[in-house]
Amino acid sequence: MPVEDCRILDLPIFADARGDLVVVEGHEHVPFDIKRVYYLCDVPAGSVRGGHAHKQLVQLLIAVSGGFDITLDDGRNRKRVRLDNPQQGLLICPMIWREIDNFSQGSVCLVLASLHYDEADYYRDYDEFIASAKDRAHDPLS
Repeated sequence: MPVEDCRILDLPIFADARGDLVVVEGHEHVPFDIKRVYYLCDVPAGSVRGGHAHKQLVQLLIAVSGGFDITLDDGRNRKRVRLDNPQQGLLICPMIWREIDNFSQGSVCLVLASLHYDEADYYRDYDEFIASAKDRAHDPLS
């Protein structure tokens, strides 16, 4: 999938004097069933997370606190996105290499995933990912 298919989704917010409530429901606010939820927190300054791509998994990343940058790479194009608004999430499609960095102090990255954890779904080697992305670009059935 091209990096352009990765996009910011605005999430519904219900605000009143007691604070804000942000809602995320599978197939309502995100285009998939939510099978797994995890979050990154207490990331040391200068650390980079991610550094992989998924073959089938779709994810929504939300900066529930603080902010961070995500670099997205489809093997041909790259784009960098800053997440720092808990009312927005970044939809990341399959076959997109991602690296997350520039975490602000106290930031929390919430991840909603379309599949349960499966190591076989990962590309952890960038060169292997690039080779597969090029093969898929030439295969009209992929």
